[in-house]
Amino acid sequence: MSGTYLGHLSESDPLHGYLQHDIQPKVNGSSGNADYLVFRLHGSNDVYLYEDRSTGAKVVGKFFLSPRKQDAEKAFVHLTREFESLHRMRDCGLKGYPHHVVCPLGRNPSLNALLVTEYCEGELLSTLILSVIKSGDNLRLYEKLTALAYFLSVFHNRTVNCMGVDFHQDCSYMDRLIVRLVKINAMEWDEAHELYWLRDEWRRRPRMWEDRQVTVHGDATPENFMFGDGLGVVALDLERSKCADRVFDIGRIAGELKHFFMQATGNKHAAEPFIGHFLWEYACHFRDREVVFQSICGRTPFYLGTTLLRIARNSWIEPDYRRRLINEAKKCLRIF
Repeated sequence: MSGTYLGHLSESDPLHGYLQHDIQPKVNGSSGNADYLVFRLHGSNDVYLYEDRSTGAKVVGKFFLSPRKQDAEKAFVHLTREFESLHRMRDCGLKGYPHHVVCPLGRNPSLNALLVTEYCEGELLSTLILSVIKSGDNLRLYEKLTALAYFLSVFHNRTVNCMGVDFHQDCSYMDRLIVRLVKINAMEWDEAHELYWLRDEWRRRPRMWEDRQVTVHGDATPENFMFGDGLGVVALDLERSKCADRVFDIGRIAGELKHFFMQATGNKHAAEPFIGHFLWEYACHFRDREVVFQSICGRTPFYLGTTLLRIARNSWIEPDYRRRLINEAKKCLRIF
């Protein structure tokens, strides 16, 4: 992971003492003098890399309370949820090669709701996709999507519970996206009502209720998965982890692939071979691969469509491209 260098962490900063005395012993067994270099990660204002110059030890700090996130109660809830989700998934065996969830090293609500995790090396899925689009080395992306499908199948299958999927929750999420798009003048209410109609058509489909709940990553975007050698996958950022339909994650990845290729190449069909490969590879980890493949393919258009709406509501999206995303989302949502 690359970052933007910001400078040194002052020894008078309470964070310095916390990293030196509470976190560093968990990393290298030492609490000696430390001089931390600070880097901003992921282009975010809230996630930083801290590197001790004397030992080279690195950790990642994520702040849930910041100038742009000022709700202290919500920050504590999100901090607790991610800390516990990371522990829970590691307790399910997702640590080490090939399936690794980053290790939580500590949390400190008094330091702007800080979560500290281990630092892992690897190539982000976002970086990989853009590299493949530029180079044309499609085989690399096929191989890493195979690894990601394997990872997510394990992530999901080790957390299956006895409850059926509650598709109402996903419909409510779509409602929030629609309201947001209307609020930013990305669409009029007549178009919103069309999306509400499509939502209800999906709600009436029995297949959207047929599976059992699993723990999903909840924010399965290309910024939250890194690749190492072979089948190695590292998962980051489980802040939005929850119980839901497994296709919540799968469809999110499919939608992100479509967005990346459509934005970079202008071709809305360019990602389809990769999406099909990803879904097929996910299904291979079940006894009846073809049945599972048909089942997830039947549910994916809804989650793919809502992912495109989710991307469209971001402030950094240009108006013309936002319109393309919304139009493509509607086409996906019409595939019942």
